[in-house]
Amino acid sequence: MNDGTVLLPWLVIRQDDNGNRYRVGRFATKAEAQKIADSLDERGHQQLYWIEKLNTNGSGH
Repeated sequence: MNDGTVLLPWLVIRQDDNGNRYRVGRFATKAEAQKIADSLDERGHQQLYWIEKLNTNGSGH
């Protein structure tokens, strides 16, 4: 399987003030995704950032 699901299973998700959710990026490791989420969260905006791991079928956690 080479569709990116296995290679980049970690997502960074952003939720804005209105509850809209967006995928910010996909990453190979949990540590990499967490680092990006933390750096975005530190900017002081009202958005929330978190990470999720894709299931093997490609859907969110």
